[in-house]
Amino acid sequence: MRGKCLCGLIEFEIVGVVPKLYQCHCSLCRKQGGASSNTAAIIGKEHFRWVGGQEHISSWVKDTGFRSDFCSNCGSPVPNPLRSTPYYWVPAGLLEGDVQLKVSVHLFVGSKASWDVIPSPGKQYETMPELSELLRPDGDA
Repeated sequence: MRGKCLCGLIEFEIVGVVPKLYQCHCSLCRKQGGASSNTAAIIGKEHFRWVGGQEHISSWVKDTGFRSDFCSNCGSPVPNPLRSTPYYWVPAGLLEGDVQLKVSVHLFVGSKASWDVIPSPGKQYETMPELSELLRPDGDA
């Protein structure tokens, strides 16, 4: 499965797994994407590969460690290494193709915007669970 930023300069692929999506409703994710939540997947480094355009990636890191990587040309958020773990954070909106994906988990529902309504199914967490909770196969979360 491939993905790319809005202008197409940055491309990547996910191989060997079908991503399990989550939505984060925290204020940082709302501000990063300008929406009620951020839909993404956590992908093991062994399943993630850059196809091109890494030289167009800019980063911003908050003092808490929150990191936002984005295309320096179009501003789209792009995948980034998930702190010091062997995983990548991958924005779901960049994925292309007709792959059936679903949101399995909702994070930080305790701090969601007052106007945010969570319509899709999935386990809900008031804050952030252990990373292992996000990596379990569908049906286990």
